Amino acid sequence: MTLAIGWFTTARGPGSRGMFEAVLHAIDDGNLDARFAFVFSNREPGEDAATDACFDLVRSRGIPLVTLSSVGYRRTSGGPRSRPGEPLPAWREGYDAEVARLIEGHHFDIGALAGYMLIFTPDFVRRFPLLNLHPALPGGPKGTWREVIRALIRSRGEESGVMAHLAIPEVDEGPVAAFCRYAVRGGAFDALWADVEPRIDALDDADIEATPLFAAIRERQLAAEAPFLAAVLDAFARGRLRASGGRVLDASGATAAPLDLTDEVTARMRSEARA
Repeated sequence: MTLAIGWFTTARGPGSRGMFEAVLHAIDDGNLDARFAFVFSNREPGEDAATDACFDLVRSRGIPLVTLSSVGYRRTSGGPRSRPGEPLPAWREGYDAEVARLIEGHHFDIGALAGYMLIFTPDFVRRFPLLNLHPALPGGPKGTWREVIRALIRSRGEESGVMAHLAIPEVDEGPVAAFCRYAVRGGAFDALWADVEPRIDALDDADIEATPLFAAIRERQLAAEAPFLAAVLDAFARGRLRASGGRVLDASGATAAPLDLTDEVTARMRSEARA
């Protein structure tokens, strides 16, 4: 049965759009038996040019577009901004309840958080199966992509990756569905490490982010994200994985071990390069 995807995005940059286009292309090419049940954004038309361009693409494909401005909702409610590391403000419960109401007519089998810049409240993630992408291997650094790359450099890492896990009330702590890995050593990386490694301990966050090594790892990270997400969704479409009751299950119904999709992602990247 064709997998119905609920797509959640703020659509504020090329990374999130790239993931959307990669899944679209996989569907168009017959490499993914899926459809978009809807695209939801926490921005509304007119808030941002990049987001509006994504909306135009969604509409052009006849995909239902659902929007609710989180900024507008916050201002109307008079609540404070959300702050990293602090409990979500009270207005977020009302906002997520309204999001749930808006999408209730669009059944979906799995949700994909693809560049969605809000953390969902506990009630929402308990109600809906949502895949969150994190730019590290299982057991790797937590935090934003910037924090992950900084930690990778400071630890003098050899490899990194991308993983997809089920969203649960505890941020970045859900069961891992799949991952892929890539090297950050060898080839052009070696000269970049040679420049940075002797002075890593003296660099602050801004210094690390200004290095060519940081930029090269970010480029590698972005290159993997879109084909990885398409590969993860394909695993769900083929029944290799499914989400139920806050768990990731395999085809037999047992708790699934995280799938290593490195080979599949590499093959997709090579195919895209030849296209």
